Amino acid sequence: MKNYTQLTTEEKKQIRTLGELKVAGYQSKSIKQELRDNLIEKLKSGESPFPEIWGYEETVIPELERGILSMHNINLLGLRGQAKTRIARLLVNLLDDVIPVVEGSDLNDDPLQPLSYKAKELISEKGDDTVISWWEREDRYTEKLATPDVSVADLIGDIDPIKAAANKLSYSDERVIHYGLIPRSHRGLFVINELPDLQPRIQVSLFNILQEGDIQIRGFKLRLPLDIQFVFTANPEDYTNRGSIVTPLKDRIETQIITHYPKDLQIAKKITEQEANIKPAQKDTIAVNEVVRNLIEQIAFEARSNEFVDEKSGVSARLTISAMENLYSAAERRILINNEASTYVRVADLIGTIPAITGKIELVYEGEQEGAGEVAQSLISKAIRKQYINYFPSPEQAKKQGDNIYQPIVEWFGDGYKVDLIHAASDEKFRKVLDSVPNLRKIVEKKYPNETLEEIYFRMEFILHGLAEFSQLSKHNLTSSMSFSDLLTGMMNFSDDEDL
Repeated sequence: MKNYTQLTTEEKKQIRTLGELKVAGYQSKSIKQELRDNLIEKLKSGESPFPEIWGYEETVIPELERGILSMHNINLLGLRGQAKTRIARLLVNLLDDVIPVVEGSDLNDDPLQPLSYKAKELISEKGDDTVISWWEREDRYTEKLATPDVSVADLIGDIDPIKAAANKLSYSDERVIHYGLIPRSHRGLFVINELPDLQPRIQVSLFNILQEGDIQIRGFKLRLPLDIQFVFTANPEDYTNRGSIVTPLKDRIETQIITHYPKDLQIAKKITEQEANIKPAQKDTIAVNEVVRNLIEQIAFEARSNEFVDEKSGVSARLTISAMENLYSAAERRILINNEASTYVRVADLIGTIPAITGKIELVYEGEQEGAGEVAQSLISKAIRKQYINYFPSPEQAKKQGDNIYQPIVEWFGDGYKVDLIHAASDEKFRKVLDSVPNLRKIVEKKYPNETLEEIYFRMEFILHGLAEFSQLSKHNLTSSMSFSDLLTGMMNFSDDEDL
C-alpha cells in the first residue's frame, strides 16, 4: 500500500474516515512547515515559486524565500502598486493540493490534532469512524483589508447569546463562541492588507495570537494555538509613523520585506504587457510599437521623480496598465469614427492616457495649484523628451553642429506655416498633413531605411513632438487636435489666448 505522501490528490480524497487516514500513514504538519517543504521541492527542481512576478528576482523573492524557509510570519512593506497582495496570493501555490479536516468542525481541525470543542467531541464519540473531508488549496486563503471599522468580533470572534440561549449554555462554555476570520483560517493563509489602519486594540489581540497562542473574547480567555501563516502588507509612511502600529506587534512579525517599483523600462514593460486587459479585437486592429510602450513606462518613471507628485504616496504600476488600455481605446475610437479596418498608434494618442494618469497620482500642494491635467501633460512631455534622444539626434546638439538636420523644418514653420494634427483624423488625412512638412520624411528614411510605411509616419510625427519638447517648435494641445507652429508665433498666440 502506498504511503500517504505517495498518494495522488484523487487517491487522498478516497479516504473518508480517521481510521483510513491513520492506515495511510498521515502525519500532522504545520502550515509553515508545509510551505517550507514545498518551497524546498520547488527550489530543488528549479521551478519558480512566484511566476509572473517581474523585477523582484534578486531582491524581494530571495528575501521572501528566506522568510518561508525560516517559517516566519511576513510583512510586505511598500508603496501602492508594488505587487504586495499579488505575492501574498501566490503563496497559495506552495500549499498542498488538499489537506484532511474533521468534517463539520468549526476550525478546519486536523484529525490528529483537533482544536475546537466540536472536533474533539466528534472524535471522542466516533473514534476511527470520524468522517474526514478534504480542504482544497485555494480555499485556505483568507484576505482582509484593514479599515477603521474592523472589530475584534470580525477578526477574533464574539460570544453568541442566541447560541447560548438555544443550547442552554453558560457564557463560560467554549461552545457559545462565534469565531471570527482568524480562528476560521486555522491551518491556512491569512493576509491583512494595510495593517496600520487597524485600531490599536485589535493590533494587541493580534500579537497575543502571534506570540502567546491564546485569544480573549469579552473576558473569555481561551488557549487556542492556531496554526496560521500570517502575511501583512503596509505602506512605509503609515508603518513607520509613531502611533500607527503597536510596537509589540511589529516586533512579533519576524520577517519584513521592502518592495519597490521596477528599476528599468524593460521590466516595467513586461509587467504592463502581462496585466493590461487589451481586447482581442483591439490587438487585431491596432499596431503598437516599442517606442510608444517605452513612452508609457517613461511617464510613470517621470511621475515618481516629479516635484508636483507626492513621493510618499508613490505611483502605482496600475498607472501604466490603465494608460496602455486607454491608449488602445483612443486608437480604437479613431477606427470606429472613420470606419477603418485598422490603424497604427500615434504619439498624439497619448492624450487619451491623461485620465489614467490623473487618477493614479497624488499631488503635493504645488501640484494641486498647477492642476492634475496640466501635471499629466507635463509628464507626457517629459517622457517624450527623455525617449526622443534614443531614436533621433538631440535637437540641441544638432543646432550646435554645422549640419542641423532639423533646420529646414524649423525654417518652414518660421515662414508662417503650421500643422494641425486632428486626433480623430483618418490615416489618410493624418499622412497628408505630415507630408506637407518638408524634409520630415527624409530624416526618417535616412535614419531608418527599412521601416514600414506606418512606422515612417509614426516617426515623422514623433520628430514634431520631439522638436516641440526641445523648444524648437511650439505645440498646443487643443480639445480635438494638436497644433505645431513656429516658436515665436506660438508664444504670441498663447499670449493672445491669455488676454482673452
